[in-house]
Amino acid sequence: MASVGMFMHKGIEKSRYGKLSNGTEVELYTLQNANGIICKIITFGGAITEMHLPDHEGKFADVVLGYDDLDGYVKDTSYFGALIGRVANRIAEGKFELNGRSYTLAKNNGPNHLHGGPKGFHKVVWQAEASNTDKGAVLRLTYTSPDGEEGYPGALKAVVTYTLNDQNELLLDYEATSDQPTPINLTNHSYWNLAGGGTILDHLLTLEADRFTPVDGTLIPTGEIKPVKGTPMEFTTAKSIGADLQRMGGSPPGYDHNFVLNGGTKVNLAARLVEPKSRRALEVWTDQPGIQFYSGNFLDGLVKGKRGDFYQRYTGLCLETQQFPDFVHHPNFPQSILKPGEIYRQNTVFRFLVI
Repeated sequence: MASVGMFMHKGIEKSRYGKLSNGTEVELYTLQNANGIICKIITFGGAITEMHLPDHEGKFADVVLGYDDLDGYVKDTSYFGALIGRVANRIAEGKFELNGRSYTLAKNNGPNHLHGGPKGFHKVVWQAEASNTDKGAVLRLTYTSPDGEEGYPGALKAVVTYTLNDQNELLLDYEATSDQPTPINLTNHSYWNLAGGGTILDHLLTLEADRFTPVDGTLIPTGEIKPVKGTPMEFTTAKSIGADLQRMGGSPPGYDHNFVLNGGTKVNLAARLVEPKSRRALEVWTDQPGIQFYSGNFLDGLVKGKRGDFYQRYTGLCLETQQFPDFVHHPNFPQSILKPGEIYRQNTVFRFLVI
């Protein structure tokens, strides 16, 4: 169990979280702003383990899914709170071609490659540098992925900076460089439940997306880009997540789809999530072209999470800002190939409100 003692002043504090079987220490960083919002992040996978937000009565609750200890994150297969790379989401058949060469990746999601492979960025220990600045509590995480790791070309250095400010925003700023051309798509995989428990089916979701990318039976995009209007995918105005869930079909039914954001290359509003009873709200802002909305369909009640809770279907949802899934096989999708001398950047903001 981590030592996680609460404290009353704003800023950032470090404590020991645990030790891996190879002896590597894992640290916990607790970020707090002037309004009492607390975010906890571990260096294993750069995972957000806790996020404490107030409701309309000022009562705080932890609104992200996760585990009570390091062993949970080591064994995790749901990517709770983790940083994802090199390539978030799916790559069809675990292979791609780049500059005339073929690359083979792990098939860790049926016939496909998912979230960087079995030892993606979610399963490594990041180097941490913490500071208190005028902009807020800052945690800078760095990881260098060696050439060939999980089948990807080039040595890639990734830097992810978390900043919790007094405007009740958690900023995620991603940067990366590589010594060879390589596909890249970094994101965060937090599962949100703004009620602090129960299901997310009554949460109201708005997505700033008029289009989405349809998928096949293995959740790989077909290459089409279709309008959401008149379909269960339509979240252009606030709608409860459970409203059209059964119309989605599938076993189990639910959402695990990429939405094409209306915004351009600047940081724009992508999603707004509201929990009606607590009146907690989350806005997601990003400069990415897509956002993956996942409604927790594949949580099966077998995963024992925090406080001994077994996470059932629809107990959390993900809003993953991203490049489109499987872009390496679809020239009509935005491309994200990082070349030597270039800097990959991705900016996402989680803004917390009470409405």
